[in-house]
Amino acid sequence: MNRVYIKTYGCQMNERDSDAVAHLLRSRGYSIVNDENEADTVLLNTCSVRDQAEQKAIGKAGYLRKRKKQNPNFIVGIMGCMAQNRGTELLDRLPDLDLIVGTQKFHRVPDLLDNLIQSMEGQGPRPSTLVDLDEEEKSQNEIRHHDESKSQVSAFVSIMQGCNMRCSFCIVPKTRGDERARPMDDIIEEVKRLAGNGTKEVTLLGQIVTSYGQREFPTLDGKTPFVQLLEKINDIEGLERIRFTSPHPRGFRKDLVQAYRDLPKLCEYVHLPLQSGSDPILKKMKRPYSVDRYRRIVQSLREAAPEMYFSTDVIVGFPGETEEDFEATRQLFEELRFDMAFIFKYSPRSGTPAAEMEDQVPQEEKERRNQVLLDILGRHSLARNQELIGKTVEILVEGPARKGEGMFMGRTRGFRKVIFPGRERQIGELIPVSIDSATVSTLFGQPVLTGFDSLDPNLIAV
Repeated sequence: MNRVYIKTYGCQMNERDSDAVAHLLRSRGYSIVNDENEADTVLLNTCSVRDQAEQKAIGKAGYLRKRKKQNPNFIVGIMGCMAQNRGTELLDRLPDLDLIVGTQKFHRVPDLLDNLIQSMEGQGPRPSTLVDLDEEEKSQNEIRHHDESKSQVSAFVSIMQGCNMRCSFCIVPKTRGDERARPMDDIIEEVKRLAGNGTKEVTLLGQIVTSYGQREFPTLDGKTPFVQLLEKINDIEGLERIRFTSPHPRGFRKDLVQAYRDLPKLCEYVHLPLQSGSDPILKKMKRPYSVDRYRRIVQSLREAAPEMYFSTDVIVGFPGETEEDFEATRQLFEELRFDMAFIFKYSPRSGTPAAEMEDQVPQEEKERRNQVLLDILGRHSLARNQELIGKTVEILVEGPARKGEGMFMGRTRGFRKVIFPGRERQIGELIPVSIDSATVSTLFGQPVLTGFDSLDPNLIAV
């Protein structure tokens, strides 16, 4: 039995792809292991959004070459966005690679591995590196498998692939292709199976998840296909919470804003990428919204769900970003008081328009601007967490905490992490926890033993 270790770099979409590949390999008789030193095959599922992620994956593949010298039958493969973006160019740096698999061919991995292993066992000529980067019609429908031998408290569900936007800094349209939606009924059935197997929370995934089905399904009663999908998932018995990522500000029309008011399972948390607080920079980024439009979206969401938690993406040091541009971003960042944020120092991605732009910002200035926003984020996040001290919140228990004997971890509806003393049987349950302390990123508390039969007036779902 060939033992496979899969290491994932990047976003939730990459994690979901890796899970699906693992399921397909198990179904074919492969063993999925958690330690690369125990593996006969190592697959690196890669990211191309940032240069740092690519360099990590290339470095790991280079390190694994040492094992191939000791064991010629040891298999190393690269799949995912970096494989799609760089293709056979990877062989210039990593000539010993056995497998390069693109983003539309994850479901072909078992067949490709079978061919490699059979050739090593003398059942055919050993091929040079197997490369499969071609587009494949309806490949988006293949990321649907889960390991049903165990229950997942929270699960990712891929609803579409690809992106039709052409943001000047982004490589995703090249690595993931154009938008392609899965059939709505197939998604509903997948979520029903998960809920029937004990899953309490699903996160819907797409490169621009709010664009789901715009070309495949009609708008009905003023509701986009994405909101129609949310409504159907909200009705699934046994499911308690719904999240989604990553949206685009242009997707937050009236129907989606009202969904936060009307759908009880849709959590009061939204990841709303900003990228910049300067209109001139947004225009250079080819982001089709203004700062004023973004501000109005935030206001409308807070009116629909007053307990809403916000996270965002911001890029500092985009080519041509002046001190005035950054100051506009800083002021908006301060004003909107984000609870969480991913703040990136711009790094050129080959093949994108931004990589060819003049007026690249010096690295030390990127570092300074990055730290300014991190300091604001830390202050606001801590203040929001401290507001919960003395209150009782509903959390979904995910499992043991990383540290502390007898300590467990769960999340609020607002995606805040809570650490508390608990029991194994509470995993997968919604329980009330009284918050007694907080840090920038974590809440700490004690379970409320009385449960929800007689609700504490301080109980809030955040």
